[in-house]
Amino acid sequence: MKVIGQENGRDVFEHVLDSGTAQISVMSLGAVIRDWRIAGVEGAMVLGFPTLEGHLENARAHGTIAGRVANRTGFGKFTMDGAEYQLNIKSPPHHLHGGLQGLGTQHWDMQPDGATGLLLTHHSPDGHMGYPGAVDFSVEMRLDGTKLRITMQGVPDRKTPINLAQHNYYTLGAHGVRDLVFHAEASAYTPTDDSLLPTGEIAPVAGTQYDFTQPKSSRVADPDELGIDINMVLDAGRAPQVPCCTLRNPVNGVQMRMWTDQPGLQVFNTWHFRFDAPHHDGLMTDGYQGFAIEPQHFPDSLNNPDWPSILCSPEQPYRQVLEVDIAKT
Repeated sequence: MKVIGQENGRDVFEHVLDSGTAQISVMSLGAVIRDWRIAGVEGAMVLGFPTLEGHLENARAHGTIAGRVANRTGFGKFTMDGAEYQLNIKSPPHHLHGGLQGLGTQHWDMQPDGATGLLLTHHSPDGHMGYPGAVDFSVEMRLDGTKLRITMQGVPDRKTPINLAQHNYYTLGAHGVRDLVFHAEASAYTPTDDSLLPTGEIAPVAGTQYDFTQPKSSRVADPDELGIDINMVLDAGRAPQVPCCTLRNPVNGVQMRMWTDQPGLQVFNTWHFRFDAPHHDGLMTDGYQGFAIEPQHFPDSLNNPDWPSILCSPEQPYRQVLEVDIAKT
């Protein structure tokens, strides 16, 4: 573990998980996965910046643990046990990824566990970004060959909402992701309004640009370049050993497989991204720079009581397990 710079007067640390077949760089700021490499393949597997300065000036949740509540909460408001709460606004008029100072912007304590393990912890105080209660968060990462297992937990001191999301933008060594081939075990999605807030409906993906029940690229699924930024409803009856989704680079043969215990999958193909700083593999001036795939509960679950609940308590703490395998096929 080494110091790579400072943010707001505090040291920022980096630790590299190394299994011999994969190397994953993790940063204490935001619990960020800032680089991912696999043996025998050129290029980074995720979007990231080679310097801390590049990340601080340009990152849009790159590789973070987003929360306390990831994704959008309508107008930053929710009601719990008869009391209304107002959360910090980010992406006006809504609350996004825990607010302007969400978990993805916070300093986490890092404790390496050998060459392939890492524990990150963070205490979020009562009232932070408008959330009731204090929460002790932990993120455990374990690299086994080319598969990374991430266990995210949150133990609150009172009832409060928690919905975390690991926010990698996958590239699989590609310089632009329009031709990466995506498949998801998701036959439904949650439609949104113009502000990307769910309408409350759950609709079939058939006939939409969100139909990835058969493998296809963004270029094929979204030929008019309308962009993809949507929550997919994972099929509840899928076999647990079957990946919830896959992403494949047809040029170099690299494939990402993902397993999750969450009901939803936010998918975002960054069609409008523009950055002044180079990523690991150079400066990209066009859109479609990374493909975000974020297992989580549905956006705005707090205001849709018929959807799976994200309310947690000391007796029912938060837990999510995510597995990601990136390898050449």
